[in-house]
Amino acid sequence: MTSTALPTVGVLGTGSYLPDRVVDNAEIERRVPRAEAHWITERTRIEGRRYAAEHEATSDLAAAAGRQALARAGLGPADLDYIIVATSTGDSPQPPTSCLVQHQLGATSAACFDINVVCAGFVYGAALARSLIAVRPQARVLVVGADVYSRILDYDDRSTAVLLGDGAGAAVFGAVEAPYGIVEVGLASRGDAQDLIRVEAGGSRKPTTAETVAQGGHYFRMNGRGVRDFVMETVPPAVHDLLLRAGLKLGDVDHFVPHQANGVLLRQLVEKVGLQHARTHYTLERYGNVGSASVPIALDDAYSSGALADGDVVVLAGFGGGMSLGTCVLRWCAR
Repeated sequence: MTSTALPTVGVLGTGSYLPDRVVDNAEIERRVPRAEAHWITERTRIEGRRYAAEHEATSDLAAAAGRQALARAGLGPADLDYIIVATSTGDSPQPPTSCLVQHQLGATSAACFDINVVCAGFVYGAALARSLIAVRPQARVLVVGADVYSRILDYDDRSTAVLLGDGAGAAVFGAVEAPYGIVEVGLASRGDAQDLIRVEAGGSRKPTTAETVAQGGHYFRMNGRGVRDFVMETVPPAVHDLLLRAGLKLGDVDHFVPHQANGVLLRQLVEKVGLQHARTHYTLERYGNVGSASVPIALDDAYSSGALADGDVVVLAGFGGGMSLGTCVLRWCAR
């Protein structure tokens, strides 16, 4: 029997979309009790974030990012075989937001599905794209991370309201020539830490009622200290294991693209992982924490700025509710 090598899967094009409305720390200070602008900057390194317009939903942001990614890949909607949307703030419980994105793009040949791994979603989507292309080597997969968190924030809770914004980032994945493309991925979940990040009401356990609305059960909640401990304990060994399985060393990494959770936390994480020599890409100063869109927006920003050179080794790390963790190392292919 003749063995057939699996295709190497890489990024063919990236894109992003940030809503027009800029919400700076001065505005947050006016809306959120005890959230002084200087305190926000000192604790998070965030200077601003974007909020979706009243007429914009998650699918609108996702479609806009997807269009840009397709254009940069030199492809059209008809070239797509799959659309994966990673979001925890879909347009509605049903239908899947990915189907709405398909309709907006006119990608009628693409099969669509959503995944909800909160802020790790884009990396999980990249892993799924890799698997889909392994079985169908000619396939092109659009992976979008998109969230509209401004609609589920409790503006009396400064621990969350100062952090989050809205946006979408996307990438088209397809077969590329070795040694480019995804080298290795790592996915992990910690269900025992499920209560660290949550929206308690609106599902089958606590359906929407007047009482759940009055109690604020539909707002985003987070145990900041617990999340920090999770990140610092789990991300460094996950990255080390990822590189070991990829046959790479820390010194081989040129770029680090982490979830944009909190600027202070990220700088501590970079040091603990041992990636001080690599270029870490930050967009949270301008856009805040954009949930599942954070990693693809930062990746697109790195590409758009000209920072990514042909052959560069890039490590992606997404972490969020679940608790969930996704890591990916790829060798960048300049197109």
